[in-house]
Amino acid sequence: MTRKVYLAGPEVFLPNAREILDLKAALAREAGLLPLSPGDLEIPHTNSKRERAAAINAVDEQMMVEADAIIANLTPFRGIAADTGTAFELGFMCASGKPVFAYTNVARDHSGRVSDLYGGAVAYDTEGRLRDPNGIAVEDFGLADNLMLHAGIERRGGVLIIGDAPRDALYTDLAAFKTCLAVAVETLRSAGAAPSPPRPRQ
Repeated sequence: MTRKVYLAGPEVFLPNAREILDLKAALAREAGLLPLSPGDLEIPHTNSKRERAAAINAVDEQMMVEADAIIANLTPFRGIAADTGTAFELGFMCASGKPVFAYTNVARDHSGRVSDLYGGAVAYDTEGRLRDPNGIAVEDFGLADNLMLHAGIERRGGVLIIGDAPRDALYTDLAAFKTCLAVAVETLRSAGAAPSPPRPRQ
């Protein structure tokens, strides 16, 4: 049976969204998966922007319910962290107990990007905790993004592929996506069935 994979990411906002979404979907089909993409959703008629937003959310969530796994693009978007909608979708799939995979096209880790944001003005306090100029603690685990994303993926047997795309191709370079896709295909093939969500550690 062909496994369905939900392709999450900020590509839907790009000026060439259709092109990139179609390329990713084609690669997923070539790999033997059935891609489900937010860019393909059909939104029912609504009477207001708020109703339309709710309709999009409902359709996206239904697609995730139908999906067997997710590949999420966690490339930082409009800031130093992953697209918030994509982070929600990744969490939704984690909570559903489905296989989760992700990639980013930025090699600089999370704490490094925070440091860049403040022009390098982050420092360790007397207790060895990294803090920004406002005294607010900075996650310092060498992870690609917030620990709830990166660690959440790895704890479930998934991977987060770290790419290093040119700045002008952050959302169009598909090298890391292809690597992530290959890992997802092999993992899904080996697993045979979606694993149960991990039990909280005592």
